Amino acid sequence: MAGKIKNFNHNLWYSEEDGIITIGINEDGLEDITEINTIDLPPEQEKVEADTAFGSVESDDGTIDIVSPFDGTIIEVNSQVVDDPAVLMEDPYEEGWLVRVEVAGEIDDEEEDEDYDDEDDEDDEDDEDYEDEDEDSDKDED
Repeated sequence: MAGKIKNFNHNLWYSEEDGIITIGINEDGLEDITEINTIDLPPEQEKVEADTAFGSVESDDGTIDIVSPFDGTIIEVNSQVVDDPAVLMEDPYEEGWLVRVEVAGEIDDEEEDEDYDDEDDEDDEDDEDYEDEDEDSDKDED
């Protein structure tokens, strides 16, 4: 598997190479599954939206929704896992990948961390506003 594997959405993984991400189910997602009944994936060339379910893996233990961490277009579906779901259980990171998506735009792996940091910065700015208000009210009292 080319590219570093990154977990997302608790039970999924992706790796990226040249603007193409490969998506699969990680070991945590497969941990409680004893047998996969069906894998439902969309056709190639279908558009996907970030964090919106576009497929599913059905088992006796429940359903895992398949989502993409980025907007894009499905360019390849792993027909081997659709035809033989046991492949996913046996080798989730190599032979058991689900789809490949051509990402629309740039891949920003740090996006969530940056958003989190921005929120902290906003909180700090808000704190400064409160401090300024306190200083202004002290001036009013003089």
